[in-house]
Amino acid sequence: MTHAIIPGSFDPITLGHLDIIKRACALYDRVTVVIAINADKEYAFSKEERIMLAKDAVKDLKNADVDSTDGLLVDYAAAAGFPVIIKGLRNKTDFQYELKMVQINEELSEKRHSRRVFTMFMPATKSLSRISSSYVKKLLANGKSCKKFVPNEELLKKLYKKRP
Repeated sequence: MTHAIIPGSFDPITLGHLDIIKRACALYDRVTVVIAINADKEYAFSKEERIMLAKDAVKDLKNADVDSTDGLLVDYAAAAGFPVIIKGLRNKTDFQYELKMVQINEELSEKRHSRRVFTMFMPATKSLSRISSSYVKKLLANGKSCKKFVPNEELLKKLYKKRP
């Protein structure tokens, strides 16, 4: 059985993210969306909300599930036996950042776990490449519609309205 993970903060999950997840589901028997938790980062949505949004987004994908980690992604992948990390890329900036992460993760996986964790890059679909979670949050903050950019605008707005 082939298994891959798609990590991210997913704050919130967008149609761009979902497109990468669907395409990965076509390539792998099982795909786990991993919500990354970084204690040093401020999120608009709580861990529980981001997990809820991601689970709602993948509910119709039979071979996708959702999990979270507050540790290093490479440790999560190695401990769970997932040899492949899939990262979506929108542009050159994403590539430059992710390439550094790949090199760190490969070195750490071999040193800490005596196994290699591979990263595969998947380019964003052109029509979705301009979508970002940051842009969605700006739309929400200004009371604008974001339904063209997210899987479930109704749920997202409901959670956003709970903000202090």
